[in-house]
Amino acid sequence: MNEQPPTTGSRAAERRTTEYRIEDLAHLSGATVRTIRAYQDRGLLPRPERRSRANVYGDAHLARLRQIADLLDRGYTLASIKDLLAAWDAGRDLGGVLGLVAEIDGPWTDEEASRISRTDLDAAFGGSPDETALTEAVELGVLERIPGRDDEFLVPSPQELAVATELHSAGVPLTAVYGHLREVRDQVEHLAARFVDFTTAHVFQQFLDHPPTEAEAAEAATLVRRLRPLAQQTIDAELARAMRTLATRSLRHHLSEALPSEARRLTGCVAEAGAATGSAPKPRPASNLSPAPLPAPGPVADPRTAATPAALPESVLLPAEAVQAVRDLVGADNTAAFIAAAAHREVQARTMDALVAGGSSRADGLGSRDRGY
Repeated sequence: MNEQPPTTGSRAAERRTTEYRIEDLAHLSGATVRTIRAYQDRGLLPRPERRSRANVYGDAHLARLRQIADLLDRGYTLASIKDLLAAWDAGRDLGGVLGLVAEIDGPWTDEEASRISRTDLDAAFGGSPDETALTEAVELGVLERIPGRDDEFLVPSPQELAVATELHSAGVPLTAVYGHLREVRDQVEHLAARFVDFTTAHVFQQFLDHPPTEAEAAEAATLVRRLRPLAQQTIDAELARAMRTLATRSLRHHLSEALPSEARRLTGCVAEAGAATGSAPKPRPASNLSPAPLPAPGPVADPRTAATPAALPESVLLPAEAVQAVRDLVGADNTAAFIAAAAHREVQARTMDALVAGGSSRADGLGSRDRGY
């Protein structure tokens, strides 16, 4: 049977079923008119056909809006959706691409978000409401407002909120806490950008110079999964190393460099730094003590041959400010032990430096003789 061409009336009916005003498109898709226009501006949705003085949308626009809504429900970002739709329009299989995007958009931490009531939040920061600090916390993303709930907040990172709580309880003003967070965030984002650039150049460039195949997209997703923890592991290790180095250096500077000037103004605070007893510091009158000059740096005895005298407690004159700084750091019960340990560590460090310097000198001399210099 020969198929009859559609009549003029049927063509008109077909046109009516596939053409929509923006208001009709919004109603059918569940999106708002404002959202549809935003999608057009971002390149997610094709521009409508201009007919006379009206914009006309078709079934392709409606299908695209439903695709976007589905991908949003699955957790994809608009930037990722744009890439996916471009691949879709190019006729490529999206299975591997979707897997890769899902791997990249997935969580980069095992930490789970929590909620906190306004009452508990106020109690954690001194008990008094602080609207300025609350607004700043929301702007920084430390807290997120929950629609329809003024008495409860979402906490994306409970660890970050716990840090702010501890710093505030230690006496740091909230304005300083948030200023510090902004500075740290800028530096961490710089490090993250460097890591992304590094892995892009050395790992993922092979997948980026052409549209990836299904197998290549799957391989790239596996690499993302393997490399994801490396950035955090690197930062954790380097931060621990830097904190150990800088904290030790700062304490050495505070205990040694400040001593000559502070000792003259000392009011009589003495630390009992007995290595054997580990006793707590005891204040003694300044009139019964005279500041002993610091020994000049000199050769360190070889620990393999030096005699080990019996460990006896000895009163050592320390500046009150230095002792208080240590007490604030480790508590009064651990102050003497900490100072003794710090002194012992410094002696060990100087001993090792002396041994290394002596060994280097002997090695240089031997090498010179061997070479006939």
